[in-house]
Amino acid sequence: MTDVKPRRSVLYMPGANERALEKAKTLPADALILDLEDAVAPDAKEAARERVCAAAASGEYGNREVTIRVNGVDTEWHDADLRAAAQAGPAAVVVPKVNSATEVHNIERALELSGAPDRTKIWAMVETPVAMLHAEEIAAASERLTVLVMGTNDLAKELHAEFVPGRAPLLGGLSLCLLAARATGKVILDGVYNDVKDLAGFEAECRQGRQFGFDGKTLIHPGQIEPCNTAFAPSDDEVAQARKIIAAFEEAKAEGRGVVTVDGRMIENLHVDNAQRILALAGAIAAKG
Repeated sequence: MTDVKPRRSVLYMPGANERALEKAKTLPADALILDLEDAVAPDAKEAARERVCAAAASGEYGNREVTIRVNGVDTEWHDADLRAAAQAGPAAVVVPKVNSATEVHNIERALELSGAPDRTKIWAMVETPVAMLHAEEIAAASERLTVLVMGTNDLAKELHAEFVPGRAPLLGGLSLCLLAARATGKVILDGVYNDVKDLAGFEAECRQGRQFGFDGKTLIHPGQIEPCNTAFAPSDDEVAQARKIIAAFEEAKAEGRGVVTVDGRMIENLHVDNAQRILALAGAIAAKG
């Protein structure tokens, strides 16, 4: 596997807060979302845009993947945000409430017209019932779109759902988006956990997200980074087992054996593929230092 990029922890940082943007340079998050949307008051939008784009273009965030969340397509700030973000050239532009393939096409066209470099991708936030029902066409709309981001707070609001442990009211939407991401070869990030003081609840939701198949999780507080990194990284045991599976498979292939077993379990190509994915992710995490 090539071009594996860890996105275990993806932290929202308020674009209007200069101290927060500076602090982000030292945090162990895999990726940052410098936010121009919810975290910024209307009268601070323009100043935040200038500050965030300068930060994204600075090259001062090390190996952290730096993205910019613009304001939504239905707001007065969206077009100017896209133009400025395109010129800043972040790793990605994060667009809230993407509901259709047409919106993706419009975003892509606006980025290209504004001179966005090829490295600047689109991360589409899916956070409405309409987006859940059209997740596959959104994900497949553009090669420039590489990541789906779950907006679970807005989805819960739109569904009139309650926030409960296990997130039963959201499982249908989460599953549809996961299916869409895997069907189209995209990365998918789980939504935020709102109670920053409830570490046990947060860790449980990280485990659930990992079990579902999410690649990582969006975060709202630096204190959530380390447990999230742990939850979405292969454990030492998983890495050791992956190596064992690949070694056994290669040995059997070299000997012309058609049947491979590891610890009494039959090994097929799908197990080898999964083992290779685990090792590739572990290697990419180790390379970050």
